[in-house]
Parts: sequence; structure tokens; C-alpha cells
Amino acid sequence: MTAIARLMTRIQLRCMAYVAVLFKRIPEAIGIYRQLITIAPHDAVARAALGSLYAESDDLPAAVREFEQLVQIDPRAADAWFNLGFLHDKRDDLGAAERCFRKAVELKPSLDRAWYGLGLVLIRDGGLDEAIKAFTRNIKLQPFSPYGYYQLGMTYHHLGRSSDAWKVYEQLAEFEPKFSATLKRDLEHTTPRAVTRQRHEDLALKEITTVEAV
Repeated sequence: MTAIARLMTRIQLRCMAYVAVLFKRIPEAIGIYRQLITIAPHDAVARAALGSLYAESDDLPAAVREFEQLVQIDPRAADAWFNLGFLHDKRDDLGAAERCFRKAVELKPSLDRAWYGLGLVLIRDGGLDEAIKAFTRNIKLQPFSPYGYYQLGMTYHHLGRSSDAWKVYEQLAEFEPKFSATLKRDLEHTTPRAVTRQRHEDLALKEITTVEAV
């Protein structure tokens, strides 16, 4: 196959995959992207899209495999490191998740969701002091998102820093009265503990970033 023919095939496959995704034909889209990376193993967009589709299909091992390939192709892709951290977190591999989130924020300090993900992993692994730093960075980058405030307030609470926890509540109440009521309730009725492994499903990480084919 000539270089021009290979390029035209890649364009055609990307278009086909895009249409399949558009109409929610996920298995078909996965098959097309697999054809595409057979032709072009270093196609970062195809790898990212394939990893996202595997994650959407709850095939976490396959999704991890694709994003691991992606960060080898492009080690400076912060979003790919975030996605890999997200997947490791879902698989309860906290060590791997932490390493990936740290790499993501090292490459892109403005990636707010990676700071949030790092904070959640640190909470579950007992690193509450470091989690404070992560959530503080998150709310600086996302000052009107209530999730980081909630986790920051509760982390202060579990460290026994009650006054700091209530300051966070007051900040949250200024712009999110309904959500701050949840934080107030939990501050008042939750016994502080050094480590929490409870998952807050309603405060979970954002869904894995989907890269659309072009």
C-alpha cells in the first residue's frame, strides 16, 4: 500500500468510525478503530478514541492497554495520563492511579480534574494532608465547582481541623446553597476519621475524556 493509499484508507476509516459512534454502534466503532491502528499503530487520536470506547463498554483492561500505548506514543499527553489514572482508580489500583494523576498535573498544572482525581485517590490511600493540597489546587482552577469544596471540607473534617472545614462550608454557601447544605449535614453528623475508603458515587470523577475522530 502506497503512502497516499494508506492516508486515504485512514481518512475513510476515521469517517466510518465517527458515524458508528454518532449512531451509538459501539462494537462496530471499536472494530473500525482496531483496523485503523493496524494500519497506523502510532495514530494517537485513534488510540484515544479506542480507549474511550473500551471504557464506555466497561472493558477496563482493554481501555488501560490502549491508554498505556497512547502515553508511550505521546508521553506528554496530559489528558491521556488523566484517563489512565481514572481507569486505574476504577480498578482500585491506587498506586498506579496516583502516579498517573501526578504525571498529568506535572505536564499540565491547569488540568483541574486531575487534581481532583489525585485528591480522591490520596483520601482513599490515607494521604489526607496531601489531599488538602490537591483539592485546594482544584478549587482555584474551578472556583464555582462544588465537588472540590465538598471534598476539601470533609478532608479538613477528618483531619480534625474543624474551623478550616467550616470556612470551606462558608465559601461554598456563597454560591451553592443547596450543595453546601449537604456539606453542612455531613460536617455535623459524620464522625471524623483519619482515613475514609468510602466512595462518594455522586461526587465521582468526571467520565473519561472522549476524543472524537476527525
